[in-house]
Amino acid sequence: MRLLFLSIKLAVRNLRNNKGRTVLTLVGVVIGIMSVIVVNSSGEGVKKYIMGQFDSYGNDLIQIETKVPATSHTSSENAMGQAQGIQITTLKVADGEEIAKLPNVSGYAAGTMGQEIVSYKGENKRAMLFGNGADYPLIDTGIKVSEGTFYTESDDNSLAQVVVIGQDIKDTLFKNENPVGKNIKIKGMNFKVIGLLDKRGTVSFFNYDELIYLPVKTLEKKILGIDYVRYISVKVKDVNKIDVTAADITDLLKKLHRTPKAEQEDFSVMTMQEAQKIIDDVFNVITILLLALTSISLVVGGVGIMNIMYVAVVERTFEIGLRKAVGAKEKDIKNQFLFEAVILTSLGGIVGIVLGFISNLIFSYVLSLFGFALELSLTLNSVLLGVGFSMATGIIFGYYPAWKASKLSPMEALRKE
Repeated sequence: MRLLFLSIKLAVRNLRNNKGRTVLTLVGVVIGIMSVIVVNSSGEGVKKYIMGQFDSYGNDLIQIETKVPATSHTSSENAMGQAQGIQITTLKVADGEEIAKLPNVSGYAAGTMGQEIVSYKGENKRAMLFGNGADYPLIDTGIKVSEGTFYTESDDNSLAQVVVIGQDIKDTLFKNENPVGKNIKIKGMNFKVIGLLDKRGTVSFFNYDELIYLPVKTLEKKILGIDYVRYISVKVKDVNKIDVTAADITDLLKKLHRTPKAEQEDFSVMTMQEAQKIIDDVFNVITILLLALTSISLVVGGVGIMNIMYVAVVERTFEIGLRKAVGAKEKDIKNQFLFEAVILTSLGGIVGIVLGFISNLIFSYVLSLFGFALELSLTLNSVLLGVGFSMATGIIFGYYPAWKASKLSPMEALRKE
């Protein structure tokens, strides 16, 4: 034990005697550890933020969306197909009406989206039009009407030209006026503002205050000129039966769409729990890939440590020979140089963790300025990764120079002096 403490003492003394070289060597390790901390914290922070948004919708929802037949809903083939213009026109509002008859369904909202220039008294704005059924506030409980009212099922069935607008739309078009009861123009037609929503902000990187809600059938028939929807959101009564209900919906849609085989299906049915699992898996993979990339900087820092240790071995050849001549064993020499590398990387790890923590605070503050309630916190996983990476770097890149030093012959080492 005494010899072990002596090796540590000699390692610390050598690092203190070469402060400039020690600091320069630390820089690479510090940058690498800080990158690992920030990347891991960012991945966890974004995942937590996204999962929090899912939780705000509740776990009693089933989402039905269109997909390209013979592809998986989450596959790149489906995404590329729809991005390249493949239109799936088989999902209808009538499908939602049939789904609503299932015993465990408490409500549904069929919906689609579009973009148009909206105007009021010469003020124009390109806005996202969000067409949904009258039950949509039941599906998305984040919708709160501050003034006026939401449209009704009667408005939807009669193709009423009514809208409910977000706060940013109100601020742009109406300034300080009360928008309720006023008419805005969309595609040359008058639409009456019947409701104003509470300010909601950005949810899942999407600004809900820039949306205009209107009856889905009105959007279909009078603006987009289509007779299909992109999705149907379904709320269930008993969450414990949500998987059974999802299976019932799948069977029902197979009959309605006449797609008995799985490869023919032009729709996907997904529960909120399934969506959360997919998001969780995706973020885990992304975090691992980013950590693999940032570890390259640690490898660079490790190579620097190896070079410095080689220099230290050459400079202290006589010291090594003298220690071995007075009885030091190979293990003692190896431990001394290995401790130097481990102490160096451990110190870099501590500094990197501190700087990573400070970086997280800065990034969180900057994101909050842009309206994102995203907190990048220093988690236990981040600290353990930082410590683990730093210790591993010291041992891996410090071992060979330490082993090389321990194998020096005492006579050859003393003769070099």
